[in-house]
Amino acid sequence: MARTAQVVQPVHVLLADGATVSVRPVVPDDRAEVAGFYEAMSAENLRLRFFTANRRSGEQSAERVSRPASPGRGALLAEAGGEAVGLVEYERLPGTDQADLALAVADRWHHRGVGTVLLEHAVSRARSEGITAFAADALAENHAVLKVFTDLGLKVTRRFNGPEVHCLVQLDADETYLSAVEARGRTADVASLQPLFRPRSVVVVGPGRRPGSVGRAILGNLRRGGFAGRLYAVHPVASDVLGVTTYRSVPDLPQAPDLAVVAVPAAAVPAVAGECGARGVRALLVVSAGLDRVHGHALLEACRRYGMRLVGPNCLGLANTEDGVGLDATFAAELPRPGSAGVAVQSGGVGIALLTGLSRLGIGVSTFASLGDKYDVSGNDMLQWWETDDRTELALLHLESFGNARAFSRTARRVTRRIPVLTVDAGRTAVGRRAAASHTAAAATPTITRRALFRQAGITSTTSIAELLDTAALMHAQPLPAGRRVAVVSNAGGTGVLAADAAVEAGLDVPALSAELTGSLLASLPEGAAAANPVDTTAAVPEDRLQDCLTALARSGEVDALVVSLVPTAVATATGSDLTRAVIRTAGESPCPVAVVLPDQAESVRYLAGRRVAVPSYADPQSAVRALAHAADRTAWLARSTGAATDLGDLDPARASEAVAAYLATHPEGGWADPATCAALLDCYGIPQTPSAWATNGSEAVRAARRLRDRRGGAVLKAHWPGLVHKSEEHAVRLDLKDDAEVAAAYRDLAERFTGKLSGVLVQPMARSGVELFTGVVQDAVFGPLVMFGLGGTATEVLADHAARLAPLTDQDVSDLLHAPRCAPLLLGHRGADPVDAGGLSQLLARLSRLAGDLPQLAEADLNPVIARPDGIDVVDVRMRLAPCRPYDPYLRRLR
Repeated sequence: MARTAQVVQPVHVLLADGATVSVRPVVPDDRAEVAGFYEAMSAENLRLRFFTANRRSGEQSAERVSRPASPGRGALLAEAGGEAVGLVEYERLPGTDQADLALAVADRWHHRGVGTVLLEHAVSRARSEGITAFAADALAENHAVLKVFTDLGLKVTRRFNGPEVHCLVQLDADETYLSAVEARGRTADVASLQPLFRPRSVVVVGPGRRPGSVGRAILGNLRRGGFAGRLYAVHPVASDVLGVTTYRSVPDLPQAPDLAVVAVPAAAVPAVAGECGARGVRALLVVSAGLDRVHGHALLEACRRYGMRLVGPNCLGLANTEDGVGLDATFAAELPRPGSAGVAVQSGGVGIALLTGLSRLGIGVSTFASLGDKYDVSGNDMLQWWETDDRTELALLHLESFGNARAFSRTARRVTRRIPVLTVDAGRTAVGRRAAASHTAAAATPTITRRALFRQAGITSTTSIAELLDTAALMHAQPLPAGRRVAVVSNAGGTGVLAADAAVEAGLDVPALSAELTGSLLASLPEGAAAANPVDTTAAVPEDRLQDCLTALARSGEVDALVVSLVPTAVATATGSDLTRAVIRTAGESPCPVAVVLPDQAESVRYLAGRRVAVPSYADPQSAVRALAHAADRTAWLARSTGAATDLGDLDPARASEAVAAYLATHPEGGWADPATCAALLDCYGIPQTPSAWATNGSEAVRAARRLRDRRGGAVLKAHWPGLVHKSEEHAVRLDLKDDAEVAAAYRDLAERFTGKLSGVLVQPMARSGVELFTGVVQDAVFGPLVMFGLGGTATEVLADHAARLAPLTDQDVSDLLHAPRCAPLLLGHRGADPVDAGGLSQLLARLSRLAGDLPQLAEADLNPVIARPDGIDVVDVRMRLAPCRPYDPYLRRLR
């Protein structure tokens, strides 16, 4: 019987060995496939699943899971190559928040991670339905399934009953569980990238017979780079290209290569991808550009169908300089120099610039990936590769868009603890974002969101390729500074002043030196020297005295870094002094980093190399101090706590979800919530609000004002109607109403001016004075909730004194957010004023973060003003926009 048209979109997931399976809900049409899955199962596997080898049990399961879906009941099927390889099913136990669970995996797919993947997806799905635990029975001898439950990272309790074991798996997705999921994902991800970066054989599909073709250039680089594996080419006519034997088509190849490089016209790419998959190719590098939506979809579908990882399309290529690999599958003009920098870029032009710069500096490259349109392999994949690669000592990224930003953030936070991760912040302006979107086929990220990600993850963010290389040069060769204190030393006073100014402007400190250290320096320097910091050694300083000066500073404990600015002089030439030798010798023994400024050098940055040390030398002082400032930022980030979730006490997310559902039931397109809904949501999360009452006529407003009005102040009336956003711009607020008559008159005025649209007024007491602040949330489809904080009031948009962090906020994130805006001194007790309630503000931000994380339907929230005083915090006004949203688990393992 033919299947009815029933489309269920699967997700694709990597297994522990790097293979790919698809996971999707079971639908009624799957009954025959599920029955066949059990029919093919060995008697022993069947017995472990059903406690009996009776094949009727499999038929009953197929019938059960193929029924139409219902709340609290679900079944997920894992498939590979068009056949079922695993099945998980659960059903809520009557009257409880627990569900009965059963799991089965095909015999030949055991011990590859299929069961674990299915359980992770079942956990995510069940949690969204309010299920808090899975109950599962297993035979005590079924050690494999018991280990799967235990290794999930969730709390599991066991109760033995004869030959059976009853397991209760709690579905709390806490940090332990997320870390376990990440560890499994990392293992699978790195395994899946092996055919890309350590292929045993490569085929280039589309090498031209004439010079100038991209495919021919890549084939040439593979040969020049000394690729250690077998190399093939596919061309419909030629029998030999650049000395490489050529075959007419992919099916004609004598073996299935690990990696296929595809350099054919865009329209031909999907067909070639399909041929590669059918032949058994394990990974694709597609350099072809110009794929439209249809071709792009077909390309990715072929990769998913055959389990191939994909770099590109529209990219420069990839490289691995590892001994025994020698892979240069790029069309760059020069081969990458072997080294210790991992590089991933979206722009091929940026990639060429970084490869050239790193080779010139001698840092070199461990692995390189030009991600292009980034259909599959992303920056997150590359970070995980470098995390397990001992050759990679620093990572350089150029990303214009993000896929799963929250997973990227967690990965980056982990990787940056091990190695520096540097990026060039592309698309900082509207024009830049528009250009990025046009050439990478993905929406570029707003600057404030991207920078929040970089700060929280400890990623060093630069604004240009030159600054990125400047910083990489310092971090590669010099130790990190212990702090931000810099000593500036020069043999010409003017250059020292410029370097000192640049250091302060970069956020570094140039402290005055102690009298004892100043005296010691002056005693060793020529007459006329100055040692206040900056230190002017004079042009007459000889090499040995400069070294004494630098060594004294480096060992003084009064500074954390040295910036040495040197200009060539006739005095040094006449005496045979080479002052840079003094710097190199000092750097070799210095506990702090040393950077040199040589204004006469041609290169923007290069190394002064000694036998045991390399000192970065810059043509401009701004470049040197910017690099040092980035290094100091990294020191501070490494020293800070990783952060933990804030204890928020009793919250009521279930009631909040009900309130949101009730609003969206009457507003299916979403909209700005009414004051009562806003107040209810804040109340569910314990966020303090100014007392208020709703009034729909003058009498109700007067009575409410009497009840709420403070003896020391008046009342406030705020008009409301659906769609009202900025009350002050509409002159819809009346302040400081002292008595009943003023309240009644104010209501009449609002009712007359807004006839036909006024739905009522919110009555509040006048807020007590304090620091007016703003906090809010914007829900980003990719990044999740962005929590903002800063100076509030009517001028908040004009002054734009805001900082932002991505939710969920740890206690460290909250602290950073409180101290980031320029107005932070007002909160700490500026000019003798008492500090505000910092604990209350911290709780407010943490609770708002949790609210936004629990309610993805919260598209926007604007709490402005928030009045902060020494004795507490009050939210005076709040706006919330709700919108329909499908549940999405950002930490669930799946490919893009």
